[in-house]
Amino acid sequence: MLGSAALNAQDFEEIPLWPGKPPGKGDVSGPELIGSKGAGFGAVSNVSNPRLRVYRPNHPNGRAVLVIGGGGYFRIQLWKESTPAARWLQRNGYTVFELIHRLPGDGWEAAAPFMDAQRAMKIVRHRADEFGIRPDRIGILGFSAGGHLAGYTALKPDQAFYAGTDKFETASARPDFAVLLFPVVTLRKPYDTTRTRREIVGREPSLAAQELWSLDTHASKNAPPMILFSSADDQTTPPGHNIALFEALNRVGASVEMHIFSAGGHGWGLGTPDQTLSQWPTLFTAWLDTQITQPITQKK
Repeated sequence: MLGSAALNAQDFEEIPLWPGKPPGKGDVSGPELIGSKGAGFGAVSNVSNPRLRVYRPNHPNGRAVLVIGGGGYFRIQLWKESTPAARWLQRNGYTVFELIHRLPGDGWEAAAPFMDAQRAMKIVRHRADEFGIRPDRIGILGFSAGGHLAGYTALKPDQAFYAGTDKFETASARPDFAVLLFPVVTLRKPYDTTRTRREIVGREPSLAAQELWSLDTHASKNAPPMILFSSADDQTTPPGHNIALFEALNRVGASVEMHIFSAGGHGWGLGTPDQTLSQWPTLFTAWLDTQITQPITQKK
């Protein structure tokens, strides 16, 4: 049962990522679209105004999380993934930033969501004092394609996707921890049928392109601590994705933990009380507590 502080959690506010037209090729006109049926119910597309929804907790714990819904880079699943996770985190003291990024499926270039994610991390870190958060306690959390975006941002925070010169660009885009839930990790066979792969590298990509955009390619000892969650019966992003990333990170000595639940399929968000996987938020917070007993060194 939720306490009164949780029930009275503040509503979100929005802040734009870019002054004027965002960088990168592409343009989208018309209103944003919200899915009304099927797997796309509650998902947003036709994004022209990339932005952050900020959820401030009543009792901040000094930690922040950038949350990214899935959707194969052609929509962003807010309703059952990023928004419930943002609200749960908010109720538990985290300051949360829900990312609404541009989509290649709308006509933006493939690099656009990666520009937006880097920019979001920099804005959050630069404004940490304003939001009452510690600049070395800012993580990233993503579901499915959002997990791919979160993972790439964590592993390649310095990749120059765009040229920026304003005050926010002085901050690092590197998250201090990463949480990936049923993410797209590899674009290689046998996992070459995802919509993520098609939107980022096309239908017949080169091997070099597949390698470049696969997360395990970029495993490094300097990667931020990561915790990975999968469901054994997920037909969209089977646990082989997370296993590949876990093995790559573990091999180079990075801090990584993985949990595979027996059932749940794909796109489970917070899950339901009758599912074991609904315990993932508790597992995440217990894990994070072990990671920040000592100050995390922030890469400059």
